[in-house]
Amino acid sequence: MSDDRLPGEQKKDLLVKSDCQPGGYGKDPYSRSVAELLDKGVINLDKPYGPTSHEVTAWVKNILHIDRAGHSGTLDPHVTGVLPIMLGDATRLVRTLLLSGKEYVCVMRLHADVPEARVRAILDEFTGVIYQRPPLVSAVKRQLRKRTIYYIDFLEMRGRDVLFRVGCEAGTYIRKLCHDIGEALGVGAHMYELRRTRSGPFKEDETLITLQDLTDAYFYYTQGDETPLRKIIFPMEYALRNLPRVIVKDSAVDALAEGAPLYVQGICKVDTGIKQGDMVAVFTLKGEVVSIGTAKMATEELMAAREGQAMGTARVVMEPGVYPKGWKKKLK
Repeated sequence: MSDDRLPGEQKKDLLVKSDCQPGGYGKDPYSRSVAELLDKGVINLDKPYGPTSHEVTAWVKNILHIDRAGHSGTLDPHVTGVLPIMLGDATRLVRTLLLSGKEYVCVMRLHADVPEARVRAILDEFTGVIYQRPPLVSAVKRQLRKRTIYYIDFLEMRGRDVLFRVGCEAGTYIRKLCHDIGEALGVGAHMYELRRTRSGPFKEDETLITLQDLTDAYFYYTQGDETPLRKIIFPMEYALRNLPRVIVKDSAVDALAEGAPLYVQGICKVDTGIKQGDMVAVFTLKGEVVSIGTAKMATEELMAAREGQAMGTARVVMEPGVYPKGWKKKLK
């Protein structure tokens, strides 16, 4: 991708609904202490071949001496590459990140010789909406599902090995995609190697670290030098930078942290391109994530409305009490 957007994602601009100024509450996420980041941070780990994502996450917990961590990876131990791992309270974002678009580089092995031109043509046919039934070994029910392939870029072909890059909707099985491409070619095929190069806003060509990098950085932290660890752990808000945003007044924050829906009276700024039903991240004026919700109105309606429910709250991220109570929680 040429910019920071996910596959299939449109560019967004922030619109001002009302002039708001932050008060003396909360904190810029990028000014958190290392101790706070270990409880509200995220790392972009280069998962090695062999262990499962669960095993790697357990190792991260041991390295950092923390009790909680979660990942948005796959159960397949053969997949390498980008594995976002959320630390402490940031595990509340795991489900949200699981829904983010992904990008992979795959080596597909054909079961017979096929001309390159034919392979290129068939790959193009798999761009767009496809139907997949999850494989026997999967974490979801085996029923036919629609998934979107945003792009497939042919990279190289040597003998029966085809190297391609694919950007896809979350929940797309690349192993199954290779099988289906092989069926379309009439010769059969299977996934030989797979590397995740992007998961949501986390990319292979930036911020990617190894388990050894993490181990070294934590050692220096215990010796009084927190610089290497600060370069590795990002505030959990980093994981949401591709979601549509709504920024709210300080007076609305605590009610949202208690699980209340968001009303238009509490909104300061709104991203363009929000549609009714979209998943949206709610932020404070200082950039802290408060909650994740479902939009009840599109951007244009949010900007024009003077009252009414703007979003339902699906997942609360911020603890109550960080901001003062400004307005009472409204019951549905």
